[in-house]
Parts: sequence; structure tokens; C-alpha cells
Amino acid sequence: MSDTVKAIMDATERRIREAGYSGFSFREIAADVGVKSASIHYHFPTKSILAAAVARRYNARIVEAADTAVAAGQDVVQAWKAVFRSALDDGAKMCLCGSLGATVGDLTPEVAQEVRRFFDAGIASLVAGGLAEERAEQVFATLEGAILMASAQGDPAIFDRATANLG
Repeated sequence: MSDTVKAIMDATERRIREAGYSGFSFREIAADVGVKSASIHYHFPTKSILAAAVARRYNARIVEAADTAVAAGQDVVQAWKAVFRSALDDGAKMCLCGSLGATVGDLTPEVAQEVRRFFDAGIASLVAGGLAEERAEQVFATLEGAILMASAQGDPAIFDRATANLG
């Protein structure tokens, strides 16, 4: 991946996490990165292709982080909790796929598919770690809700309180 493509994807991820799918335009991303809009269109012909690529990269990174922690001996729930909490620590507002998922009905099929893949992968990871599917769904919903509340209120401690009893 070239430095320009990485910068475009980083800027897009940041904007989606802050304001959702409708919270970015190619013009804004170009300004963030310091390139012309045509450069973004060259690498990502449509907004949908760009958003799907960003979601795919995000999914791989987040699932890998949780899986790596579990492989190192961390409890699966604690691993996923730490992944979500780290998003707040790095200044991000929301889980990318949580932000996109809030408006899934407005997304193109390719972006919606990546959002669903994220939730499916997270739940599958929790199940592989020993949770029943229903409990895995409860844990994942709690994590998504907690990061939403903490982001909306601008208070990461809300996440900690909301997830304290997850196990």
C-alpha cells in the first residue's frame, strides 16, 4: 500500500468514526491528505469503494488485535473489551463499523457487507473463545453501546463503567 493510499484510508477512517458514512467527501479527504480529489478518485473511484476498503482494513486490524491477545492467553471478553477501549484512548470517537452500522440502510451493499462481516467476525471470535452465541451477542452489543455512549458524552469512563461486569 502506498503512503498516499494509506493516508487516504486513515483520513477516511477518522472521518467515518467521527461522523459516519455521510460525514466525509472526497474533497474533505483530499484536504486532509494534501492531495487533489482526482488523486483519491484514481485510487478509489467511488465513495462506496473507498468506504468498503477502509472497513475491510479496519476489520482485519481489529479482529487480529483481539485474536492476538487471546492467543497470548488473555480472556476473549477482556481482549475484545481492550480493543474497543483502545479506540477511545487513541482519540477515535466510535468503532468504525458501529458508526457505519447505525445507518446500514443507507449504505451500498458492498459497505453494508463489510459492516456485517465485522459483527459476524467479532461474535465468532467470542464464540471460539468459549462463549455461547447468545452471550457473545450480548457482549458485543454492550461493547458497541458503551463506546457509543462514551463517545457521545465525551467521557471514556462511561465505557469502563458500562463494561465493568462483562467478565
